[in-house]
Amino acid sequence: MSRSLKKGPFIDAHLLEKVKKLKQGDRTVIKTWSRRSTIFPEMVGFRFGVHNGKEHIAVMVTEDMVGHKLGEFALSRKFIRHGGKLQKEVETAKAPVAAAAPKGGK
Repeated sequence: MSRSLKKGPFIDAHLLEKVKKLKQGDRTVIKTWSRRSTIFPEMVGFRFGVHNGKEHIAVMVTEDMVGHKLGEFALSRKFIRHGGKLQKEVETAKAPVAAAAPKGGK
């Protein structure tokens, strides 16, 4: 469910202050734990270190990201394939075939 229009988008005040202090194109990473903050147009071009619960993931903000939340670009869960022994056998069978293919060359 999306946020009510009368409330407006949310951004942490301290995060907005950090963005305003830096000049456009600065390569420093702004560390933040605020995954809930909405990406504003003023944030385009900056690098953010978004915390995923374990470490900070580097996120370069582009124009396409405006309106989304910072947390959407730093995944907090690791995808693990299911299948146990059978899945492991399938992966090992594919590995030698994939390694042999590029050696063909010209």
